[in-house]
Amino acid sequence: MSVMDLKREDGATGGRYLVTIDGHTAEMTYSKAGATRIIIDHTGVPDALRGKGAGQALVKRAVEDARTAGIKIIPLCPFAKAQIEKHPEWQDVLA
Repeated sequence: MSVMDLKREDGATGGRYLVTIDGHTAEMTYSKAGATRIIIDHTGVPDALRGKGAGQALVKRAVEDARTAGIKIIPLCPFAKAQIEKHPEWQDVLA
């Protein structure tokens, strides 16, 4: 598997996670819902990265960051919601 370059860009009202593999970038965006929750609203993975774990890596990083910050996630994005449902060990961060 290729090395994943994962980054987070965080702003006052929201942000995004980016992962770059072999020159292609996938992203997952979120909005802040107050000080204790984020809403994951979109995950976009280019065709070149399908099946390489890019989307799952984005959700996993958001879960890890939510735990560290003591916040909860509202997964409106169908992909993020499905990933969290598939991983019971991530469900502690659900709002």
